Amino acid sequence: MLCNEIPAMNKILVIDDEADMRDTLRTLLEAEHFRTFLAATGAEGIAAAKSELPHLILCDVTMPGMDGHEVLAALRKDALTARIPFVFLTANGQRADVRAGMNLGADDYLIKPVTANDLLDTISARLERAHQQSGFSADFSSAKPLEKLGLSARESEILLWVAQGKTNFETGTILGISSGTVKKHLENIYAKLGVEGRNAATLKALEVLSAE
Repeated sequence: MLCNEIPAMNKILVIDDEADMRDTLRTLLEAEHFRTFLAATGAEGIAAAKSELPHLILCDVTMPGMDGHEVLAALRKDALTARIPFVFLTANGQRADVRAGMNLGADDYLIKPVTANDLLDTISARLERAHQQSGFSADFSSAKPLEKLGLSARESEILLWVAQGKTNFETGTILGISSGTVKKHLENIYAKLGVEGRNAATLKALEVLSAE
């Protein structure tokens, strides 16, 4: 990832109870020309998200008082903040914890310590995904509408998560299946939709989910 590939002047909110981590992230992000806002608690983070409306949120999971999962749940319930890309930063990478965060609507899950390149790559990918989806008002609450494309219930579930930018591994974690199984389902989905890859399949999904 080259620094000039990341969109400039996007606003990033960092929510973390560790002062050293907040300062490290602020230094890194400001060096890449992001406007950075910091919050030391979940409650402060929610307030900052609603007042600043950042383009992306980085949030620790384990924090005293309100943890990261509670922060995400609160933000997803508010129309103002519901669609802000949300990335967890955590020292706990257990599959159950990843699944819990993804089911709440997290866009990504990075395990501490995370390298600068991995962090910036993730931010860039999520901002690009948000830009692609900005022309749609897709409702991701149910996979049922996707069955109209001739997909099975399981295929519709998988396409629903893929359309939200989830990788095969992340989709498998959410649904409790292997990434290999997800890949096989995607091959069937592409054949049924008459497309060659996930970008084209995502576009079809967004069109259907936005029309409901």
